[in-house]
Amino acid sequence: MKARLLGGIAALVVAIIGTVLLFNYVQGADRRALANTETEDVLVVKQEVPAGTPASQLSQYVVTKAVPRTAVAVDRVDDLGTLGSKVTAVALVPGEQLLNSRLVDAGAFLGPSRVKVPAGLQEITVRLGIDRVVGGHVQAGDTVGVFISLGNGAATTQEGASAASGSGTQLTFHKVLVTAVQFSSGAPAQTQAEATQASSQGALNGESDKKQTSSDSYLITFARNAVDAEKLVYAAEFGKIYLSKEPANATEGTNGVVNQTRVFR
Repeated sequence: MKARLLGGIAALVVAIIGTVLLFNYVQGADRRALANTETEDVLVVKQEVPAGTPASQLSQYVVTKAVPRTAVAVDRVDDLGTLGSKVTAVALVPGEQLLNSRLVDAGAFLGPSRVKVPAGLQEITVRLGIDRVVGGHVQAGDTVGVFISLGNGAATTQEGASAASGSGTQLTFHKVLVTAVQFSSGAPAQTQAEATQASSQGALNGESDKKQTSSDSYLITFARNAVDAEKLVYAAEFGKIYLSKEPANATEGTNGVVNQTRVFR
């Protein structure tokens, strides 16, 4: 009985020693591999860096690491102090060298809350309540249907004919590009991915949701031609605007102006 117990203890001790030796061997593999190789210190990303991160905050995301000179990127960043007010143009992943080409001037960064305006179009911003913005689940890059409701006057169809009633609603524009989504304060709204990540982190940290809730309205910016922009401004001034999620494969269609005499047909 004692012999078996001693044998088991001895086997356990040997296993522990073997594990420690193996761990130390693996930890020293990089050093041995570079023992006879010319190396150079470079800045390497140690944890994921979100797009739009200011250069002044990059020190917490990178570490200095020796790599073979043959693997050193030509466009590498040697000194964080030379980056000024630049920000990361894209998200950076652990293991990659910090490159100048991955950073842009802060003014040139569009970010996940903005998309480029197509040539020939202009941007127009309207303030909409959360109940008019598909529950607030619209982000830059989405395409939406724009419903316009007008009252206290003749509702006019796209063909110019007056509707029978003094008020009406129509799906006026299809697949309108949203170029920006902001909170009513002007701060960029989170994308769905960012909101999910923030919510998960808050739950893990035992924190309550700190997303802006002081106002139930958003600033939605559309890319549209001049004529349509005029109509959007008029609707925002004298009527109401509602948005539907209308992706590229959505079927387009309208029954003209819907008013009190047609809504129950």
